[in-house]
Amino acid sequence: MMAEETHPTLFLLPTVLAPETAETVLSPQIREVISRTDIFFVENLRTARRFISDLKTGRKIDELTFFELHKDTPRTETQQQVKDLLKLGKDAGILSEAGCPGIADPGAVAVGLAHENGLRVTSLVGPSSILLTLMGSGFNGQSFTFHGYLPIDKGERSKRIRELEKKAQSGQTQLFMETPYRNGALFDDLLRTCQPHTLLCLGSNLTAEDELLRTLTIKQWQQQKPDLHKKPTMFALGTY
Repeated sequence: MMAEETHPTLFLLPTVLAPETAETVLSPQIREVISRTDIFFVENLRTARRFISDLKTGRKIDELTFFELHKDTPRTETQQQVKDLLKLGKDAGILSEAGCPGIADPGAVAVGLAHENGLRVTSLVGPSSILLTLMGSGFNGQSFTFHGYLPIDKGERSKRIRELEKKAQSGQTQLFMETPYRNGALFDDLLRTCQPHTLLCLGSNLTAEDELLRTLTIKQWQQQKPDLHKKPTMFALGTY
């Protein structure tokens, strides 16, 4: 009897959104998979090594193989690495900088290549700032769009905000984000550009002790501006 053909698995491994929250936000399965996996695709080598060390799985970091996969990584490089996994019959994991890999994350490239080359793909449960904000916003959870980063140019960004506001008022929730140190500038642009009655939800430092998850009108936010500087934040426009 011929042995059943097996294919390596590419595991999508969520990481924490806030420091020192692994025990409360990550499933035991993530630690278990990492404890028996030797190869990882990572956006940032230092962050990934620290995350695995903090899980205290007993693995020696220097014995693991890390493939850096960021926005500037050549697709051909990742393609060869995925093909090598198939030849070796080795499982691998993808680690995002924060939250779930493959969502607003370069890890999606490796996932697509895994499908093309016949590897199994398994997504594990973990925190997602997009979904946590959507869940807590009170907005439409059946029709929504995540836009990633808005334009940096002020004129273009104001125009984009007005477009998203219009879509939100039609009933489709609009989610977007900014680099943490530019959160304040985006928040100010929203307060200047949107109509006073428009609803804005902020999901900031989610899962941390000082998390902010609140929906108010633009007029109400103007009267109680939170400090979002350097705090990972998701923004959402929508209607009840």
